[in-house]
Amino acid sequence: MAVRIGANPIGWSNDDLRELGAHIPLETCLAEARAAGFVGMELGHKFPREADALRQALAGHGLELVSGWYSSALMTRDTEAELAALEPHLALLEALGARVLIFAETTGAVHGDRKRPISSRPGLSADDWPRLGRRMTAVAEAVAARGLDLVYHHHMGTVVESAEDIHALMAATGPAVKLLLDTGHAAFAGADPATLARRHRQRIGHVHCKDVRLPMMQRARQEDWSFLDAVVAGVFTVPGDGGIDFPAVLAELPDYAGWLVVEAEQDPEKAPPARYARIGYDNLSGYARAAGLL
Repeated sequence: MAVRIGANPIGWSNDDLRELGAHIPLETCLAEARAAGFVGMELGHKFPREADALRQALAGHGLELVSGWYSSALMTRDTEAELAALEPHLALLEALGARVLIFAETTGAVHGDRKRPISSRPGLSADDWPRLGRRMTAVAEAVAARGLDLVYHHHMGTVVESAEDIHALMAATGPAVKLLLDTGHAAFAGADPATLARRHRQRIGHVHCKDVRLPMMQRARQEDWSFLDAVVAGVFTVPGDGGIDFPAVLAELPDYAGWLVVEAEQDPEKAPPARYARIGYDNLSGYARAAGLL
């Protein structure tokens, strides 16, 4: 698959804080995303979860299904239980022809709790990593047998947040586990996205492209905000509207063939989704062309 540019609906309607964008219909989201230039969409909570209905909703706007987020609990349940919980979501992605499954371990995660500061996120001991790695590798191998790559989404407020966490996860898992590089979460966690891309380029299977507003990010860290308070305040934005060097990141992915997804959660009352979707698409497609990916 050549590089294609997709969107995540979180710029229109937020999954973790559903009052953000609650009034925006799914049809508006899909129409505005297509008008901006996107050719694929990831799932959000307003999307149908029955294959025919989802296919019809996307096809009506000339969009493909890119993927969808799955919250795992491998620290508290074994591989078989996880695969059973995953099956409806995996079957939907498989039916719609998605090539990647977005996967994140959310045991003890605080990113969806506005009362919990990011610093209260859970951590893993040295003994935890091998167990998580074995279980995740087994899940990824089962997913690969269905024709999809499991791509792990490092995320603020979860057990895999920092560069050190990402390195530990990649070391603990087998090659069936790919990495979803999220530029915004990497920067917020204090990592350099380009450095992560260079180190793990052979295992990067999906890329989320969000930018960060550096002054807001620094304030959120200093004042130890919750993840959702940082989102509402505007810590994230679309590529080219913040401080991340996207040309440097994409230069580290010369052989990447997959989706580049604009995923930048914002308050739609402060950041009109149609406007920011077009800014994000125009900037990211320009960076991708300059990098020789389009």
